[in-house]
Order: sequence, then C-alpha cells, then structure tokens
Amino acid sequence: MATKGMNLCNVCCLLIYVITAVLAGRDFYQILGVTKSASIRDIKKAYRKLALQLHPDRNQDDPKAPDKFADLGAAYEVLSDEEKRKQYDAYGEDGLKEGHHSSHNDIFSSFFGDFGFMFGGNRQQQDRNIPRGNDIILDLEVMLEEVYSGNFVEVVRNKPIAKEAPGKRKCNCRQEMRTTQLGPGRFQMTQEMVCDDCPNVKLVNEERTLEVEIEQGVRDEMEYPFIGEGEPHIDGEPGDLRFRIKVLKHPVFERRGDDLYTNVTISLVEALVGFEMDIEHLDGHKVHIVRDKITKPGARMWKKGEGLPNFDNINIRGSLIISFDVEFPQTQLDDQQKDGIRGLLKQGSVQKVYNGLQGF
Repeated sequence: MATKGMNLCNVCCLLIYVITAVLAGRDFYQILGVTKSASIRDIKKAYRKLALQLHPDRNQDDPKAPDKFADLGAAYEVLSDEEKRKQYDAYGEDGLKEGHHSSHNDIFSSFFGDFGFMFGGNRQQQDRNIPRGNDIILDLEVMLEEVYSGNFVEVVRNKPIAKEAPGKRKCNCRQEMRTTQLGPGRFQMTQEMVCDDCPNVKLVNEERTLEVEIEQGVRDEMEYPFIGEGEPHIDGEPGDLRFRIKVLKHPVFERRGDDLYTNVTISLVEALVGFEMDIEHLDGHKVHIVRDKITKPGARMWKKGEGLPNFDNINIRGSLIISFDVEFPQTQLDDQQKDGIRGLLKQGSVQKVYNGLQGF
C-alpha cells in the first residue's frame, strides 16, 4: 500500500510539473540561449547567429525547422522589447498582452534584407536575364569603441516599394525578328519591339528599420550586405544595400591592424626616477603602467592582449603599444642648479654626430 501511495504521489507531481510547464509557455531565454540578465545587445547577437542556423531553407530535411524558426522569432520579438520583456518575466508567455505581433519575416529581413541570406546560392548565380535595380553603397561611420566591444546600429531607411496601381503598362519589352512575304519568293525581315501587358505599379516609400551588427574587430572598408534593400526595378528584382565601414579617428588611440598605439607625456622627473599611472581603455577598464627605471624620449612599452580583437577570432587580441614623450621644464636653471645636476648625474659630455636616418 505504501509503494502504491508513493507511485501515485510521483504521478501527481509529474502531472503538476507538466501542466505548469504547459501553462508557463515557451522559455524564450532558453530558445535564444541567453541568461535572464542578458543585455539587448546580447539578445540581438544571439538572434542573428541562430537565425542563420535555424532558417528553414537551411534545414529542409528537418520537419520541425519551421516551428523552431517561429519560436526563435517569437522569443526575439518579446525579449527585444522592454515592455514585453517585463510582462514575460513577471507572468510568462500567457501574461503577454494581446496585440500586434510582428511577422518573423520582417524581423529576419531587418537583419539580413528582403531575401534573407540567399540560401542555396548568391545573386550572381541567379538568372542573368532577370533585370535588377542598382546596388546602393552607404558609408557607415563607427567609433573605435564599437570596433573594440561590438555594437548594433539601427538604420532607418525609406525604401521604395512597388504597389499595384490602376491600369496596364508595357513590360518585358524585347526585340523580335518578324518576316513579311513581299511576293513570290520574296521576304523581308524586320526587327520590332514587342512588349507584354502587365498590371500597372507605382513606387511608394515605406520606412524600414535595419539592424547592422558592428562586429568586434571589424576592419575599415568592410561591407555588410542587405539583400534586396537597394534600388527597385519594376520589371525585376531590387538591388542590394551595402554598408561600408568607416572607422573614425580616435583622439587617444591609433589603430594599425589589431594593434593599438598611443602616446603618453611624462615629466623629466618621472622620466628619471620612474612613475606609475593608469590608461583608460576603449571599454573603460584601466591599463596599469609601472616604470621603475629611466624612460628615454621615444621609448616604447608593449602591453600584450590589450589591443583590438581579431575579426576572425575574437579570442585573439593585438597589443597596446605606448610611446613616451618627455616634457622638459620651461624655467631656466641658474648656475648653482646646473652644477647640482652635473654633480648628481655624474655624466660627461656625449656629443656624437651621425646619420640617424640610416640607423647608425
């Protein structure tokens, strides 16, 4: 009897757990693979990565792929919206207010463009006879801080969209050869323009918000394509929109590859007796510097791992190279001070003339 009672209790607990799980709805944090403390940048980054992996066109052999992709879209829509996220955290999926739900296609295209990632081939491999609108290339200025830490930038674009309009129009026009019999054994061949009748269309501007990910270590002049977001073509496909990265100059750091360069000015006293200081890095953390020996003008210090993340492998970082400038006193020394310095340093005259440009 005791065993039966325990089994019944276990079954009841299992049923309660299943019912609770069903009522609680989907775990959007688990779907995106992020923690409940994840920032909006973490959520966008996770969605962008998983959207490419789970897209149904990439997983045609998986019958559950459309459902997984839909769950991903629902998770992103809720967790990327501050108010919806608060409702979800407090009451679960069933606690979300009824209202407008974005199409997952709209969410996906905001990261990759109207034609997604063009799974199964790029646009250059498509039918060359299909006319295309012009590509648009826009410079996107980014700060060095964004290159170091990464970021998502929202770009609002007014995109011309073809809409049906009353009437018909000539379309798919082409040159065709026509043969006309002029008499017995006499024919004339002429070239004529032949067009089809198509529904009329008009271009209407629609506002679109595009999400551009500034990846860590992104290089100057790199391009981020958004498929189908370029100039429209009434009789074919729209061109692409490409954002070309332009890294802005920084007042403290200079980028060369994955290395960062900066200059530090110290006093003559510090150059002779040593010093320590902190340099504030691009993300706000402090780089500590200690010098307990003489620092010559132009001396350099390498801080490995304090440079920029490598674009291909963000676990690899460049170096921070610090060059030192020495600021000499502005006041003139009297004879007593000069004698004091000579006695203190005990350094004789060194006057060597040489070709410094040749490295001698």
